Amino acid sequence: MATYDRIYAIVRQIPPGRVATYGQVAELAGLMGKPRLVGYALYRVDMDSDDIPWQRVINAQGAVSHSPCRHGTDYLQRALLEAEGIEFDPRGRIDLSRYRWQPAIAVIEQAGLGPGNEG
Repeated sequence: MATYDRIYAIVRQIPPGRVATYGQVAELAGLMGKPRLVGYALYRVDMDSDDIPWQRVINAQGAVSHSPCRHGTDYLQRALLEAEGIEFDPRGRIDLSRYRWQPAIAVIEQAGLGPGNEG
């Protein structure tokens, strides 16, 4: 499976009301230490037609990553997460202990993903 396809396969499994960090997605996709690659992959997602819930991937601090390159999608991301019931604190952060997605390893392995499946 191609690298971006592995990333997208992981992100598709994140349920509404849960988030994962870029690093977490990278690790689950067998791309340890490559969280920026996850960001690059998600930047390429067509938000209007793809079935990839890109908004559910946030940074390691529990926040939406802001950048002028995102052309406002950072604000859209927060709105989409709030619509799913995710709450932000006054600093704009999500409580990862409450909202972080913790997938069953069996689900990841069944999809042929995870550490050791870099293939």
